[in-house]
Amino acid sequence: MTWYRPAGSTAAEGADTLITPETAGWAYSGLRVYTLGPGRPAAFTLTVEEGVIVPLSARDVTVDVDGESLVLAGRDGVFAAVSDWVYVPVGSTVRLEAASGEVAVCTARASQRHPLVHRRADEVPVEVRGAGLASRQVTNIATPDSFHGAHKINVCEVITPGGNWSSWPPHRHDGIGDCATTNEEIYYFRMGREDSAHGDPVGSGLFRVYTVDGSVDETVSVRDGDTYLVPQGYHGPTVAPPEYPMYFLNVLAGPAEDRSMAFCDDPSHHWIRESWADQVPDPRLPMTTASGRSERR
Repeated sequence: MTWYRPAGSTAAEGADTLITPETAGWAYSGLRVYTLGPGRPAAFTLTVEEGVIVPLSARDVTVDVDGESLVLAGRDGVFAAVSDWVYVPVGSTVRLEAASGEVAVCTARASQRHPLVHRRADEVPVEVRGAGLASRQVTNIATPDSFHGAHKINVCEVITPGGNWSSWPPHRHDGIGDCATTNEEIYYFRMGREDSAHGDPVGSGLFRVYTVDGSVDETVSVRDGDTYLVPQGYHGPTVAPPEYPMYFLNVLAGPAEDRSMAFCDDPSHHWIRESWADQVPDPRLPMTTASGRSERR
């Protein structure tokens, strides 16, 4: 069994990547990635889903939601800056236009309708998590603590500098046994190079998933544009090779009415968190801010 989806394997309906609950084999989380350009808008209806729209490598993205228009400033790439974003309510008809570039539409099956919201890039909380070689940047787009105006969806971005590990220690949120939180999680990867603004086809990283019952224990090479679905099990580490920073976009949703991103560490590795107290965070972090690429390199 594999939950790995190589770049291009889920292209459909005009999207480079199209993950729905049906194609994933679960109930809530979804993702669409569109490449926009002249004469190449994206149009869709979130019939029973709420959405979070995040420019990946597009600027001046016009977002029309049920006739109401706004413009996302966007960014040149996921390694170039933190982007602004928009929350789209359940039942919305959406049209996206831009001169060029990629836009992600994160989705979750939901029933509560919340207002349309546009968040500026400088309103998005950025944190450095971990320490030493487990240092990474977490950009909290629509997480329970950073955004309250959603029903089910949780969205964040993670940037791992070259040579570092993320998703570490391994953790799960599958509702099995004593792990109370249940979230289906999508990992959408982009691999950079040292000074790249966006993804590069040369780089590759590693990602491991293993289930409690041992039925899945898989470590895969992930490349630019790949997706990995995590319905259950411990996941981690994600490993970025030296000189090739790794980005991933996480989309999480589950059955609970109160959104949560709580998790359960693999008890064999929980001690690692305590070891961070004696280490310093990677000085290259944060790699990006609302104003652009950090000079801490």
